[in-house]
Amino acid sequence: MPIGVLFAFVAYAVYSCADALIKALGGSVGIFEIGFFTYIFSLIPALLTKPPQESWRGIFAMKNPGLVHLRAFFGLASAVLVTYSFITIPLAETYAIVFLIPVCITILSVFVLKEHVSLQRWVLVLLSFAGVMVVVRPGFRELELGHLTAFLCVGFSAGTTTILRLIASQEQRTTLIAIPALWAIVFNGLAMIPTFHMPNLMEMALLIIAGAVIGTGHLMLVLATKHAPASAVAPIQYSQIVWGIFFGALFFSEFPDGVAIVGIVVVVVAGLLNVFADGASARIAGRFAEFRARRDGARKNIVEVQGPEP
Repeated sequence: MPIGVLFAFVAYAVYSCADALIKALGGSVGIFEIGFFTYIFSLIPALLTKPPQESWRGIFAMKNPGLVHLRAFFGLASAVLVTYSFITIPLAETYAIVFLIPVCITILSVFVLKEHVSLQRWVLVLLSFAGVMVVVRPGFRELELGHLTAFLCVGFSAGTTTILRLIASQEQRTTLIAIPALWAIVFNGLAMIPTFHMPNLMEMALLIIAGAVIGTGHLMLVLATKHAPASAVAPIQYSQIVWGIFFGALFFSEFPDGVAIVGIVVVVVAGLLNVFADGASARIAGRFAEFRARRDGARKNIVEVQGPEP
């Protein structure tokens, strides 16, 4: 197994562990307190991996301040919303809905980035959405607020990624890390004041672990993308469904029924086909370019050996 793929497995496994810890804390610690403390402790790996050529003092030297702050707001909103979903609905259902983020990104790429999307991609987008509808089954079961917040999280998270694609090459990495963190810490710190109670030793220990695990997961994901192509890393995210079902059953007595399992399988298969289709297209294009290069190179060699025709 390539080391990058192994890093990806570890990254998404520890992310799922953090999600389970957040769900466990939700019964005794407020959402905003969870966000405040986990964001602080998740910054530790970022502080240790700062590029030497960048300075924390320069984080406010932005070329696109409006978009940087809009991305920070979207990221904050998605984090708060998905935290509520993790606490109030089964982990597996939250993951199934959150996996609509690539679908939403595809739609935004057409209207915001003006990218072309193939018919095959649109079919897979609709299939993913259909799978989520099978899991959620609106009209056939009582939906909770957590389902709505998960859907809203999809929109905000897709917006975050889309904005990042617009500004990533123009802003410092420290800016892209620090500004969203500042937004999250300040907002959660203010929002938790009315109902704040100091976490006990066990709760604080879990908050520290959750934050450190999230930061470690981010570091593992960076290493994964460094040592393996994106087409190999992206499918590993769907392993979170397995972890969600496992942790949900083990710690929270959450057992998805047969219909939900079918919907989850549809979501995962559609997502994997989407990723592998992109990888196949890239490989075909690369091999065609390689073939043309070899063909042109062969002609050049013939000319060099035989000389021009008379």
